[in-house]
Amino acid sequence: MSTPHNNAAPGQIAKTLLMPGDPLRAKFIAETFLQNPVCFNEVRGMLGFTGSYHGRPVSVMGSGMGMPSIGIYSYELYTVYGVENIIRIGSAGSYCEEAKIYDVLLASSAWSESSYARVQGGFMGDTLLPSAPLCQKIAETAAALSIPLKTGPVHSSDVFYREDHSPYYQRLHEEKGVLCVEMESFALFHNAQACGKNAACLLTISDSFVSHEETTAAERQSSFTAMMKIALETAASL
Repeated sequence: MSTPHNNAAPGQIAKTLLMPGDPLRAKFIAETFLQNPVCFNEVRGMLGFTGSYHGRPVSVMGSGMGMPSIGIYSYELYTVYGVENIIRIGSAGSYCEEAKIYDVLLASSAWSESSYARVQGGFMGDTLLPSAPLCQKIAETAAALSIPLKTGPVHSSDVFYREDHSPYYQRLHEEKGVLCVEMESFALFHNAQACGKNAACLLTISDSFVSHEETTAAERQSSFTAMMKIALETAASL
């Protein structure tokens, strides 16, 4: 049952899994919010845990950075471990004034220049959608918790450091309508569709190309609690 990247035993991973990029954020969520969390994976330091939240089994596991990494882990979770729902909970850089530091945003689509979906499954487009019912449940949960939630398209990028130092983010915001940039949701959405499963992406704005504000690594690891609570409450309701 194990894979080269995950040594979980059968039945150790819940049907719904939260997926931050940082494995230490997964550890923080497990130790802070889950009851009786058990670590099911330590391969390559990509920590994964299963515990209970409101009496329902919930798992949380890091994805690493970028589409190849989340592509591997999410595909194995869907196809080998029987996971039905993955909610990515990540950080993003704002491309516009509307998306401010610490705002929580639900991705309505992921636009990308990436070749991931074409190579993996022959998808020739540049925009992929999350699972509508899962996103609806997330929006309802946020409203019930009275946590403001922005919704909009995101840029899912393969590149963090660019040699092009022009204000490309302005062009992408204007031409593609994307509100922010992250690096994983395009691959996650593709894998969910390819495997007949569900995926959504919740993001907290960690820095801004517009205001040039930034959060620290420690803040990104442990302070994005509004996003975490929405995801956990959603997971417990599925």
